[in-house]
Parts: sequence; C-alpha cells; structure tokens
Amino acid sequence: QVQLVESGGGLVQAGGSLRLSCVASGRSFSRDAMAWFRQAPGKEREFVAGIIWNTGSKAYADSGKGRFTISRDNTKNTMYLQMNSMKPEDTAVYYCAARVGVVVYTTAYQYDYWGQGTQVTVSS
Repeated sequence: QVQLVESGGGLVQAGGSLRLSCVASGRSFSRDAMAWFRQAPGKEREFVAGIIWNTGSKAYADSGKGRFTISRDNTKNTMYLQMNSMKPEDTAVYYCAARVGVVVYTTAYQYDYWGQGTQVTVSS
C-alpha cells in the first residue's frame, strides 16, 4: 500500500524559509515521477514542482522558480521542497503526489497517489 506522508509545514514570516518533506513507502518509486502541489482556500490545486525519481530531472512552476528547490533522497525514499524568500501568496496546503512514469505532469489528475497535506502559512 503506497503511502505519502508530508511534514514541515508551519507559520513563517514573509522572506523566510521552510523545508517540506514527503516520505514515500509501500513500494519502489524508482519508476515514478513525484511532485508538490498546493491548494489555497477557494482555489484549485496547482503544480509547484516535480522530479523524476531515478534521474533527478526537475520542473518548476513559474511561481517558485528561483525561490523553491525540489530534491529527493533515494536512500530515505524522501522528497523535499526547500522554499526560500517566501511570500504571503505561498500560503496554502501543500501536497505530495506520485505517479508511475517518467514524466512530470503539471495537472493534478495525472497523479495516482497523494499525501494528506501540510499547511504552510506566510505572514506579511
């Protein structure tokens, strides 16, 4: 049974940093693409960043380019999202997602597995 468990959310001031973690379990993810999405109140879930697990190739939404860094640790089956220079508009619930295949899609319906989400709040 695949499980994705996020952690690391919290309250941070504008300009600050957070690092989110997503621990994946239940099977090998070597053939997966994984991603971070976020959803603010009243808005649709949106792509933040994605990574191909076996190659480490990365993709970012424009909103996070230059501020966010996605990475993974194969030995710990863990994906990370380092968020720097955070803005109030980054406030959202952040979700970890996984799909079988070596393509990072930016649409949520392409992903088969989801974590429960972690709240990130950026105060101005």
